[in-house]
Amino acid sequence: MDAPALTLIDWRIRVSDLYAQVRADDDPERAHATWRAGRDELFRTHPQSALPADDPLRETGLPYWPYDPDWRFTVALQPAEDDERVLDTGDDGSLTMRRIATVELPVGGSLDVWTMHQYAGGLFVPIKDGTAGDGSYGAGRYLLDTAKGAWLGGDESSIVLDLNFAYHPSCRYDDRWRCPLAAPGNTVEVRVEAGERME
Repeated sequence: MDAPALTLIDWRIRVSDLYAQVRADDDPERAHATWRAGRDELFRTHPQSALPADDPLRETGLPYWPYDPDWRFTVALQPAEDDERVLDTGDDGSLTMRRIATVELPVGGSLDVWTMHQYAGGLFVPIKDGTAGDGSYGAGRYLLDTAKGAWLGGDESSIVLDLNFAYHPSCRYDDRWRCPLAAPGNTVEVRVEAGERME
């Protein structure tokens, strides 16, 4: 029996369940508090935690900016030119991402929306903003990664992006992880002082 494979399945189920709780709550700020508490519990106790065993964040919890409703948007999906990228993800092999749309942020800038050919498919929206390297992880954060259940809502023409839910990829905590990072089309100048931050 491959214990790491089984614990990874459990991790993904728990993360997906956590986002289901978020979507079921009609108060985004309260839902965000639920999400933070759930993430802290997973990062503190789960065998698939990205935190090394001696990382003090296991005790203190992950740091975030305070929830701000002004960072929550429903944005229209707009057509984008085809773009496909193959990324090295270490032991997991390669990952192919294909751009399927773009969205305009009301605070300035635009973000590409990607789908993944492997890794369970789904939508992927990273962001590298003006806090990168000065408040948040220098390589960017994730807004949506639906392979992990990270979905806040939307339909065939729009998606919900709540930048308070921006979170650091696993490679921010431990270099044994290889993560897809924000491409130039997912870089904005505005300082997004929302979501997970550095200490």
